[in-house]
Amino acid sequence: MIRAKARLPLGPLTFPAVLPLALPLAMLASACSSPGSYPSLALRDVERASGSAKPVSGEPAAPAAPLPPASADLTTRLDGLVAAAREANQQFQSNRPAAERAVAAAGDTGSDSWSTASVALARLESSRSSAMVALGDLDTLYVEARTAGALEETPSAKAIAAARDEVDGWVAAQNAIIAALSARLPG
Repeated sequence: MIRAKARLPLGPLTFPAVLPLALPLAMLASACSSPGSYPSLALRDVERASGSAKPVSGEPAAPAAPLPPASADLTTRLDGLVAAAREANQQFQSNRPAAERAVAAAGDTGSDSWSTASVALARLESSRSSAMVALGDLDTLYVEARTAGALEETPSAKAIAAARDEVDGWVAAQNAIIAALSARLPG
């Protein structure tokens, strides 16, 4: 690789030598300004808030129409998602004692008892997955209902939120159990 070095000859122009030239240059730059009056930067009358606005007299605002209740299709879908999560929770609870026993009996990492405990823990996580899928669907429905609806929470969004809270409670409890068992598993 070839490297080239460029050197600029500064000669007698060093910093102390350039300093006397700086003052005349600054004076020349100030000569470029034009004399005259400039507009004031103070607030103008139109920029002041004076409180002169008066409310318009007229008819009072009509009360908002009540929002329609959740549709039958939505209610059916919510019931199906909650039922799937409930079934997953029941399966989780039926697999839980075997996983707890296997983790309690687990030996050192790589032993047969440790492998059995790992498989039991994986079975527990697998039984939780259906509830998590239902929770994801409920989250999606809730977001769609909130973004498509009015500013206030609609009855549809409230129904989805209630179903979501129920499923979220099951999933949170399952997560806590899996975390506790995983922490007790050696290795």
